[in-house]
Amino acid sequence: MLELVCATSNRGKLREFRLASGTDISIAGCPTADCPETGATFEANAIQKALCYHRLNPAAWLFADDSGLEVDVLEGAPGIHSARFAGPAATDRENNLLLLRSLAGVPPESRTARFVCTIALLHDGRLARTFRGTVRGRVLRRHSGRQGFGYDPLFYYPPLRVSFGHIPADMKWQHSHRGRAFRAMLAWLRDNQ
Repeated sequence: MLELVCATSNRGKLREFRLASGTDISIAGCPTADCPETGATFEANAIQKALCYHRLNPAAWLFADDSGLEVDVLEGAPGIHSARFAGPAATDRENNLLLLRSLAGVPPESRTARFVCTIALLHDGRLARTFRGTVRGRVLRRHSGRQGFGYDPLFYYPPLRVSFGHIPADMKWQHSHRGRAFRAMLAWLRDNQ
């Protein structure tokens, strides 16, 4: 069995990664690290986070992701600042409220957005590859659903005709940006082991 270390302090993300890993791959968490995210892209931040966690938690295989919501009418914001859109210690609720205020008066057809995830995979402390997943939808005018975390209750996903806030974790994983990037990483690992 291949053992991977997931570099995140976000329990929601770790739970989703574990749900999708299958029986041939084990996902371990690691102690929280205070890693800077000063890159200008999701990829740069994922790599920076993975290298930082690896220094504190040496592992043969370690991965980190950076993900967020890009809203077209906001020129890609909150983007790489998604987790701290409303400030450095912002809660999901605070970030969601700021997003809704930022989109006040914007009609539904102009509220297009995409979730983006980039995963950086390290092998013995060196970058092996990065993997990217995206999913398109639009931002609702109010919260809808209690599933997921972050912006999920505001992100309407047209193929399922509901917000990510209505989709159970196992179903969300089949459609989400994080699921797409993670499946690409697992396929690469299985082909290159």
